[in-house]
Amino acid sequence: MIKIIQGDITTLAVDAIVNAANQVMLGGGGVDGAIHRVAGYELYKACFKVPEVSPGVRCPTGEARITPGFKLPAKFVIHTVGPVYRDGQHGEPEKLAACYRNSLALAAENGCTSIAFPCISTGIYGYPKEAAAQIAVREVREFLFPTETQRRREEEMEVIFCCFSEYDANVYRSLIA
Repeated sequence: MIKIIQGDITTLAVDAIVNAANQVMLGGGGVDGAIHRVAGYELYKACFKVPEVSPGVRCPTGEARITPGFKLPAKFVIHTVGPVYRDGQHGEPEKLAACYRNSLALAAENGCTSIAFPCISTGIYGYPKEAAAQIAVREVREFLFPTETQRRREEEMEVIFCCFSEYDANVYRSLIA
């Protein structure tokens, strides 16, 4: 099942919320900062313990990492790093799609039956909202409703697109309708 809501992702009682993180995973602005503030210092400490794969990089663009939710109502935080948008010709669509695929796979591996996504890369990273939403919806649909030879997952996981603004929520609603 896919739902679209307008609200604050830090208030959702789901198995996992997705954090639109930066590569260092130690907090930042936007949804990343909000999640870190609500989860508390324990989230910072858990992120700090995630091994760096290169200097200053705990989670490369397109990949995902998981930590407990600590003071959040969500059991887990799945951290993923979206691409900085340049012009759409430098691998941005593929990297953004990978954020959704890897986050969903990590949620499934950890037994999650509900997950909430923010609008990844559409804030300071500048990804056009409509294009980002199309990728997000496509990837979630492919995960929940795979080919006939694969097991359908729509009854196993609820996916929520939690949009901060009504405009963003309406973009997603137009794609789900």
